[in-house]
Amino acid sequence: MYIRDIFKKKNFVFSFEIFPPKPTSSINTIYKTLEALSDLRPDYISVTYGAGGGSNYNKTKEISSLIKNKYGIEALAHLTCISSTKEDIRRTLEELKEEGIKNILALRGDIPVDEAVRGDFKYASDLAEYIMSIHKFDLGGTCYPEGHYSCKNLEEDVKNLKYKIDAGVTHLTSQLFFDNNLFYNFLDLAAKYNINVPIQAGIMPITNLKQAEKVSGLSGSKVPEKLLNALEKFQDDKDAMADAGIAYATEQIVELMAAGIDGVHLYTMNNPYVARKTHDNIISMIHAINRKPKTRY
Repeated sequence: MYIRDIFKKKNFVFSFEIFPPKPTSSINTIYKTLEALSDLRPDYISVTYGAGGGSNYNKTKEISSLIKNKYGIEALAHLTCISSTKEDIRRTLEELKEEGIKNILALRGDIPVDEAVRGDFKYASDLAEYIMSIHKFDLGGTCYPEGHYSCKNLEEDVKNLKYKIDAGVTHLTSQLFFDNNLFYNFLDLAAKYNINVPIQAGIMPITNLKQAEKVSGLSGSKVPEKLLNALEKFQDDKDAMADAGIAYATEQIVELMAAGIDGVHLYTMNNPYVARKTHDNIISMIHAINRKPKTRY
């Protein structure tokens, strides 16, 4: 099933993100994570693109196939393009098609330090347009409630986001954030520029201080003092600190649900405990929302 059709059927879409094991690790390390997550029956599971391509990307493809063909859950395979040629992308699409994968998250990817390794694509919108010209996939895209680092401000970023939609992207997943007001502000700007596809909120339960620092450094997402205080309070107790992070994420999600957003994409960090606890905290509310008649999309 195309993910765009899941949004047409449900008022609230709940999904997970996982990532392949490191190149030096066996693919078997992901099996336990999938076994632990599959019975929760998320609407789909996305698989991040193996950094560096090659054999590591093959793990992304293999995991996506496992999700789809063994567990019967729709898979969203990430695909980056900044270092790829059109022939690279065409070949990858053929491989994904052979595995029965119908959904792709079209990404630019990190710009390489060596400009010589750049390929035929400059932006994610270029990749989306190329995919739509040669294959029938449903395309997702990413968005940034706090603005992409390459744009001078959020409004410029949202204007550029429209290019992805015009190129064929049918739904969006946000970068993680910890302040819901930032997401609401982003949604208002998206509506202003006629971006009317479903937009899922990307939520990551933070379970330790080191993770908070790393996430903030990599994504640019601001970590509120309220969350940092909770993590610091329980830093001497690993389980209590994890539960504090889950509680904060749960509070975020409940508020977002009440506001009527399209769904939540949970960044699991391959941690089944975090995913299960968060899922169990909100599943009754998901069912309540989805029992109501569908009114949009």
